[in-house]
Amino acid sequence: MRFRIAIFAILLLLFSAPAFSQGCAMCSSNAKATSKDGVRAIGKGVIALLVPSLTFMTLGVWIAFRYSKRRDEENSATPTLPLQ
Repeated sequence: MRFRIAIFAILLLLFSAPAFSQGCAMCSSNAKATSKDGVRAIGKGVIALLVPSLTFMTLGVWIAFRYSKRRDEENSATPTLPLQ
């Protein structure tokens, strides 16, 4: 089963590569065609889109680690009963 998932993931990455390269070419050609004010606006737009997503991802990872640490502490604190 893992082999099938790995093959699927590899194929998905291979078929999506052309889409990523086309997007980069379009963005760079549009950015080169703008004035200095336009380039500055694109930079601010990238930051404006990056900050909220980065904040939510950081918050999510922090909550996950906090939850897992608390869960591990609770599991190690409660003694397990031996099976009879």
